[in-house]
Amino acid sequence: MRFEIEGADMAVRLAGDQEKPALLLIHGFPSSSESFRNVTDTLAQNCFVITPDLPGFGSSEPIERPSFSRSADLIDGLLARLGAGSFHLYLHDYGAAVGLHLATRAPRRIRSLIVQNANAHESGMGPQWSATRAYWDGPTPEREAEATAHLTFEGTRDQYVGGAPRDLAERIDPRLWEENWRVMSLPGRLETQRALVLDYRNHVARFGEIADYFDRWQPPALMLWGRHDIFFDLEETLSWMKALPRMEAHILDGPHLLLETHPVECAALMNTFVSRVEGQR
Repeated sequence: MRFEIEGADMAVRLAGDQEKPALLLIHGFPSSSESFRNVTDTLAQNCFVITPDLPGFGSSEPIERPSFSRSADLIDGLLARLGAGSFHLYLHDYGAAVGLHLATRAPRRIRSLIVQNANAHESGMGPQWSATRAYWDGPTPEREAEATAHLTFEGTRDQYVGGAPRDLAERIDPRLWEENWRVMSLPGRLETQRALVLDYRNHVARFGEIADYFDRWQPPALMLWGRHDIFFDLEETLSWMKALPRMEAHILDGPHLLLETHPVECAALMNTFVSRVEGQR
C-alpha cells in the first residue's frame, strides 16, 4: 500500500487483523520492508503487522533533508492513519535510530521492544567506526568519502554476507543485494544515504537520553542477535542486557541481517514473546 504522509510518499506492507495488537517492524540499511517477507505471515497470526519502507528505501520516495528524526515523524503519521495507538516495536540497524525516537517521545505507546542487531550504546561501536566518527567531528569532502565508502555494490553485499561463515553466506540469495543496489542507484537515493551517514551522529548523541528511557520505563524486551555482525560489536549485547535486566536474549549463529538466515527461529521466538507480553498486560 501507499500513503501520503505530510507530503511524503510512503510504501508500507500490512498483514493481519487490524483489531489485534500492532507490531511495527522497521528495517535497516540497505534493505526495505522486504527484510520481513519470511516472518510476516507467522507474526500476523497474533498481530497487526506494519512494515514501512523508510523514506528513500524500497518503494518509498526520498524526502528533502532526510534524517532519522524526520523518518520517525512520518512513521508516527502513518501509525495515526492506521489507528495504531500503541505497538510492539522491532529495532534493527537504522530502524533503531528511527524507532527509539518514537519510544522516547511517547514511552507509554510501546508495548515491547524487539532488538535485532540494533545499536544504542557506545560499546557497539568499535574501531570500524573510526572513519565515520572522524567525519562527524569534521565533515570535509575527504572524510565524507571515507565514511561513505560502503555506498557501493560491494558494500551493499557486505551488509548481507560480511563476516558470515561460508555456509551461512551461501544461504543468502544474491538477488537481495542486487535489488538493494538497483534501488540505491535511482535518482536521489545515494544522496539520502550520505545524509543518513552524517545524521547517525545525532542518534549517537542521544544515547544518554535513550539510556534514561530504558532506566525509567524498562519495557519488556526480546533480543535476537546475529553474532557474526561486523558493524556492531558483540559487547553491545551486554549493554542491552544491563540496561534491560529482564530482557530475553538469544545470540544466534547468524549475520547482521539475521532474518535472512534464521527466519523460522526468529519468527517463533517473536511470536512466543509477543503472546507472553500480551498475556501479562
